[in-house]
Amino acid sequence: MNTIITLSVLGMITMIIGVSNKKDILLPVVFMGLLVALVFSSLEWGHSNHYFNNMLVVDNFSTVFSTLMIFGTFLIFLIARHYFRSFEKPMEDVYSVLLFSLVGAITITMMGNLTMFFVGLEIMSVSLYILAGSKKTSPSSNEAAMKYFLMGAFSTGILLFGITLIYGTTGTFDLFEIGKWTIENKDSVPLVFKAGIILILVAMAFKVGAVPFHFWVPDVYHGSPTLVTAYMATVAKIAGLAAFYRLFSMCFSNLQDFWGPIVWVLSFGSILLGNLAALHQSHVKRMLAYSSIAHTGYILMGFINFNNFTTGALFYYSAAYLLSTIGAFVVLMLVREDIKTGTVDAFNGLMKKNKFLSIAMIIFLLSLTGIPPLAGFMAKFNIFTTALENRFIWLTITAILGSAISVAYYFKIIIAMLLKVGSETKVILSARTKVLLVILVLMIIAIGVFPDLFLQLI
Repeated sequence: MNTIITLSVLGMITMIIGVSNKKDILLPVVFMGLLVALVFSSLEWGHSNHYFNNMLVVDNFSTVFSTLMIFGTFLIFLIARHYFRSFEKPMEDVYSVLLFSLVGAITITMMGNLTMFFVGLEIMSVSLYILAGSKKTSPSSNEAAMKYFLMGAFSTGILLFGITLIYGTTGTFDLFEIGKWTIENKDSVPLVFKAGIILILVAMAFKVGAVPFHFWVPDVYHGSPTLVTAYMATVAKIAGLAAFYRLFSMCFSNLQDFWGPIVWVLSFGSILLGNLAALHQSHVKRMLAYSSIAHTGYILMGFINFNNFTTGALFYYSAAYLLSTIGAFVVLMLVREDIKTGTVDAFNGLMKKNKFLSIAMIIFLLSLTGIPPLAGFMAKFNIFTTALENRFIWLTITAILGSAISVAYYFKIIIAMLLKVGSETKVILSARTKVLLVILVLMIIAIGVFPDLFLQLI
């Protein structure tokens, strides 16, 4: 609870600093506040606290995901000064909205009630709509915000309709009580309750960008400012998936025979379409957008069976994906800034101009591909093992084939850096950027070599 309060106050302080036009202290205050929130979140590990009649529940699940999301946001803010350095005005509006979005993301991982689920999800979503259009002079940013807002509004309506049907059947918004009701009425669940599950499932599939509700992802990721896209693809996506998992594991685990096949289809379609579409992209930002759809499919494989191992595997995959994806977007941001294009050709000959940046990008891409001994390999191994143990052989085969396809498009960038001839422009890295890239690389390697440290946190 202290984490949410800290971040909410930090968001308001950030706005006040912007009004006072003290640009120099804006980011230091944000960093300090995020570190305080990170400490508060970490101290909750090993405890179980319930607030406001179980509306918010702080347990190991919410603690580790909250800590991961705060850390991911901290990493994104490390590159913020470089990204916005050409802007004369303080960026208090963007920074504060990012922080409020993080508040919503943490709220939905702590939810113990469908009311808090909706409130937290909308705090995060509305903030993302604003962030997508934060580059006001860019037509593509404005288009991204409009598309995201309109489609998000429809998904919100579907979600509310689903929550209404669940409440109408059970008479409660409390997740524990709904879970208890499903146990008591497992053999006589009314059709209206099942309809509510399907509607919530559809809405959450949209929020996390799963096929066939993925159509907004490439356009919104491509049109949004790159810094915002990095946040959407990592912190926001992980928050949605964590909330998705928490809701269904607490409320509907006894009805898995009903909704499990639907998740199987979502996972299968996301893996297949995400990888195949990414294969044909020449723009790296769109490639990473389709790649994120594929990774959503991999993570959904962990929804097949609820136990301590799958929960740990879900968190491990989320951590590996967050670090690798943020790293890839940071490198893209730097290259695009100097080469003035975001296509694969922008990476031509990068190894000759900047070995440090190229090696970092290679590690990020290899981790996303799933090459040992990096974090991405163990993440996929654990998820695939879970699916095989539950005899989802065809889904596992599809996931393996999807990973093989991903080699082709990730390696397009690696080949461009190593073998092709490009511009002689050298990408200049600040000390803060180098530190950020080193942290990401070392953590990806460490998590891959010592996976048990993360798998056993929940």
